[in-house]
Amino acid sequence: MRRNQAEKATGAWARRAARGGAAAAVLLLAACGSGNDDGDHGSGGGGGGGGGTGGGQANAKPAYIGEVRVQTYDGVADDLLTAGLGKDGLASATPPLPADPAAPTAAELRRYAIHSNYRALVDTSANGGYGSLYGPNVDARGNITGGQGKVAGVEYLAYSDDGTGRQNVTMMVQIPSTFDPARACLITATSSGSRGVYGGISTGEWGLKRGCAVAYTDKGTGGAPHDLETDTVPLIDGTRANRQAAGAAAQFVAPPGDTTLADFNAAAPHRLAFKHAHSQRNPEKDWGLFTLQSVEFAIWAINDRYGAQAADGTRQRTLDKDRIMVIASSISNGGGAAVAAAEQDGDGLIDGVAVTEPNLNLPSNTGVTVQRGGAAVSRSGRTLFDYTSLANMLQLCASRDPAHADAAGLGFYTLLGLDAAAEGRCRALAEAGIVTGGNLGQWAASALQQLRAYGWEAESDALHASMAVFEVSNAIAVTYANALSRASVTERLCGFSFAATGTALGPVTMPAAPLATMFSTGNGIPPNSGVQLVNDLDPRGPRRDVLSRSPQLAYDDANLAGARCLRELLTGGTPAGVRLRTGEAETLRSGNLRGKPALIVHGRSDALLPVNHTSRPYLGYNRLKEGAASRLSYVEVTNAQHFDGFIGVVPGYDNRYIPLHLYLNRALDAMFDHLGGGAPLPPSQVVRTVPRGGTLNAPAPAILPANVPPIAASPAAGDRIVVEADGIVRVPD
Repeated sequence: MRRNQAEKATGAWARRAARGGAAAAVLLLAACGSGNDDGDHGSGGGGGGGGGTGGGQANAKPAYIGEVRVQTYDGVADDLLTAGLGKDGLASATPPLPADPAAPTAAELRRYAIHSNYRALVDTSANGGYGSLYGPNVDARGNITGGQGKVAGVEYLAYSDDGTGRQNVTMMVQIPSTFDPARACLITATSSGSRGVYGGISTGEWGLKRGCAVAYTDKGTGGAPHDLETDTVPLIDGTRANRQAAGAAAQFVAPPGDTTLADFNAAAPHRLAFKHAHSQRNPEKDWGLFTLQSVEFAIWAINDRYGAQAADGTRQRTLDKDRIMVIASSISNGGGAAVAAAEQDGDGLIDGVAVTEPNLNLPSNTGVTVQRGGAAVSRSGRTLFDYTSLANMLQLCASRDPAHADAAGLGFYTLLGLDAAAEGRCRALAEAGIVTGGNLGQWAASALQQLRAYGWEAESDALHASMAVFEVSNAIAVTYANALSRASVTERLCGFSFAATGTALGPVTMPAAPLATMFSTGNGIPPNSGVQLVNDLDPRGPRRDVLSRSPQLAYDDANLAGARCLRELLTGGTPAGVRLRTGEAETLRSGNLRGKPALIVHGRSDALLPVNHTSRPYLGYNRLKEGAASRLSYVEVTNAQHFDGFIGVVPGYDNRYIPLHLYLNRALDAMFDHLGGGAPLPPSQVVRTVPRGGTLNAPAPAILPANVPPIAASPAAGDRIVVEADGIVRVPD
């Protein structure tokens, strides 16, 4: 049986070292072992799971794991963290393009994927803290080194499948050469958003620096599509193959639904299908399961490398779950997956949780009340699809509010030709009676007020413009509507599809090079990498959605009709609406972390996953479920939002927002010290940061330590977040 959680949480490694005897001898043998040679491992034996502590049990690979690829990286020419690019290469805006972008190798795709995903999740500008407060050259103790931060080690890659050959969830384990079996540690880095398996690489960085193994999974999503026109699909390493030739090795093949793919392609040519939207599996319901599987796969890989060898040469399960400190971590959807895994962890795999900005869907009847500054917030605890489908309707219009004429990202509207689209959206909303007022400014102010009334904080006001211009809420609403309702790509739910578009704004053949490299550049949730959302119901014919119009209109309104169709799935009696609500119910969190210590960090300004709908009510829900046994702390960071990658890129972000990534590292440090040495976790609190300032929309001054104060061990009374036994969450202003 697993040792008591609290016992493991204090001085676990010291006790192991002192234990002596046969167990210590086994660990010594493991530490001296060189591991397996590189190459492909066969599908091997059956299920994994627990194991003995004396190395007497064979290291059986989990039954759901297929063929395993193993590759060692020397930390010079190539490495685990930077793919050989080093700190400076990751910071470079010039991507490491393949020699032939239309026919990239697997190694080139991996390097490109690490560069793209790291930069998408982290501000890599020197003035923003990269290279001084965080980054590959900053060691585990926060010291700035003169190196490039490359990490030598071994990488394991495999699919998890349920026996159908259709699931094929990518699992990856990185074990740094500094891994110490006597102080074994492991963190999860489930992919953020709808990204592929390298979509948690910025989280994995913390573990690699600590000498911890890192368990990654794409959780059933991924950036590379099934191109229906060429009938090509992605493989596990990002290379592409004909669908029939790929067979069960395909990372994703779109199920056809009621229409064959051939008939659909003839009727609607040039379309693309993406795994999150079109797998018809509602992968979000299993994100916790896939994260737990990634831990089990990692434990197998660690023993495949360091387990003692029996007389016949087979590896033993020397390091089982009780000998490895496991922290579930990641950001955004990956953070939500870590929380889900902790809730579902009936086998005691996970010891602690440290996440930022998690996507957390809560039931509608939690009984939680959220207060800020002593007053109840207007709305809290709504699901992602609920509040995002509303944002999809209102944000584009709200961006025209005269009170926020300096909002970040507004400069892109004219550049991208979206001024008329924003004004048309406001006009259409007014004609539908959704916003009030007699002119554009009043319509926009009405839209913004509705967003605030639905739970967005005023600190998010300046972010709605960039959320709209980059079609963030539109992309999420379309993808999650398809995923939750298990819609087929051929269904074209609410008239939406995905395609590259040409100069006439209609669908065209996806160019060969961006298709071939989309495993690396794609975020799995278009618009992205040259793929656009298409409004198939535009009266002029299929057209890029944001520059399209609703049926029966004579002006462009960015397809309000499509946005309203998505919104109405929440309440309508259509088959798709019924399916969506069924799928959404499968993604709700239980609130029960099983007594595990946990740190959740969230930016107060987050406009994508607002604090009132995610981390604040989850804190109260956990208290209602676990009572006094709850060990969850919640840290709310002012002047922090969802997209650190925008800080050094979108004018206005660097003046206003600090890097939340730094606070993920600090949360992981705190959890590591708690589990490894018994240090107390910081209590729930607001961390009050200081924006870099300067002239708005001009480059901000360099960040200083004073801009990003630490998480306090004993916060001031005015900074404490309090959660009551009856589920009331009190957050100070």
